Amino acid sequence: MPTPTATPSAQATENEAIPALPLPRGPHSAAIVTALAGSPRARHRLPTDVTGSHPYGDDVQLALQICYELHYRGFAGVDPDWEWHPALLRTRAALEGRLLAALRADVAGGDDVAGVLDDLLVEPVNGGGVTHWLRDEGTWWQLREYLVHRSIYHLKEADPHAWVIPRLRGQAKAALVAVEFDEFGGGRYERMHSRLYADLLESAGLRTGYLHYLEHVPPQAFAPVNLMSLFGLHRSLRGALVGHFAAAEITTAPSATRIVAALQRLGAPAGCLPFFTEHVEADAVHEQVVRREVIGDLLRREPWLAPDVVFGIQATDLLEGHLAQHLLSRWRSGESSLRLPLR
Repeated sequence: MPTPTATPSAQATENEAIPALPLPRGPHSAAIVTALAGSPRARHRLPTDVTGSHPYGDDVQLALQICYELHYRGFAGVDPDWEWHPALLRTRAALEGRLLAALRADVAGGDDVAGVLDDLLVEPVNGGGVTHWLRDEGTWWQLREYLVHRSIYHLKEADPHAWVIPRLRGQAKAALVAVEFDEFGGGRYERMHSRLYADLLESAGLRTGYLHYLEHVPPQAFAPVNLMSLFGLHRSLRGALVGHFAAAEITTAPSATRIVAALQRLGAPAGCLPFFTEHVEADAVHEQVVRREVIGDLLRREPWLAPDVVFGIQATDLLEGHLAQHLLSRWRSGESSLRLPLR
């Protein structure tokens, strides 16, 4: 007798759908969207001069988001051959150069990996970050907006970090894969962190579609995700991606603890909790593994990558700070942090 096949739930089907191309937000994203709507075998005029564009602004960040998404699920109706199209890669390289130049100018730099990691472990007594706000005085509508911003990454959680696996060696590779295995649910689909996040969105009354909220979020929500893809798609930036990975693993458990407290204070549905409680437990262990076994072994083998690891940590902190500033400035004035209202 054949084994019965489970019927996918409505939200699982929505989550696995291929997203549509977004609306442009400036000349560079407009040129890319126009090109991707056509054939890669036709002639297209794609920009390579982006010197006048704001590196953290809507146009550059959306343009990069679109370019990078071709390496993940892609977009509905877009020819897969666009992924490695030479003209599009030239445009992406120009955008990346603009962003990297800005990031390197805006962070302190250095090679003191232990020092910047120690700084991440220091929890301020009177924290003023986004998760502190949500824990102490945030409203339900603000918490739902926070979930929307984070959906751009968490519905593809751990995918960007997988790019670095073939670029590592020895214990650094083995330890990073062990952490990634947890991120992907230990081989169980229903425990994958991206799946848990879709379940969280559904419990919060939000849509679970992959990149469903692309039109809703500002460039500050794109930038941290674009940073991961930028680091992951360049072997020369493998140290920076490891730095980003460490920053994420070290800071997630405390922030997830605060979000759990916020959800409980606001009386959120029980289905909203598992994603964050999982991160409280898992990332407390991951922090030690990443610091000692991934970074430790990487720098024993390639000590010259120390400045890149520091850059990855500092760039992550910078872009997360931009997002936090946007959220808190809007919420403190009683305004939505989204470009489009939630239905």
